[in-house]
Amino acid sequence: AWRSNEAKMNESPHLAYLNLGSNIQPEINLVKGIQLLQECGKVEKCSNVWESKSVGAEGPNYLNVCVVFSTSLSQTELREQVTYPIESKLGRKRSENKFAPRTLDIDIVLFDDKSCDDRYWEQAFVIIPLAEVNPDYPNPLTKESVLETATRLRREVWMEIRQGVLNALSGTSSAA
Repeated sequence: AWRSNEAKMNESPHLAYLNLGSNIQPEINLVKGIQLLQECGKVEKCSNVWESKSVGAEGPNYLNVCVVFSTSLSQTELREQVTYPIESKLGRKRSENKFAPRTLDIDIVLFDDKSCDDRYWEQAFVIIPLAEVNPDYPNPLTKESVLETATRLRREVWMEIRQGVLNALSGTSSAA
């Protein structure tokens, strides 16, 4: 069904919770990624930037941030028209090794309050930043809140807040 752009603009926006992760020049690539997102929709909120060890492969530590993103696009359109193009623009190369170091990875964790992938709920680098911007969301696997899941994962995994990474950004409020 074809709709005019004006009709699309009047649709109520979708809310996506995006996890951005990088371990190749992460201080630069996270900021650039958020700036590019701001050109495609509205960045409502950012969590703190969290540092964690590389999982699944040897490599530099990762930095991750959760962004609350308002968009008129559907989840598929968001992936195809926004997140994949931003990853490509910043030099992301997808390879057989899903744990390979990367300039930027953007995962859609929640879209319109629906969980997009069950694996995220056991990944501290996704859940801990998410808990800062959506603490009460119910974990679909355990029925505990995201904050409770994050608290449990914090005891199991080393992660710490990395200050100052997003200082270059203007117009986004940090959860901290």
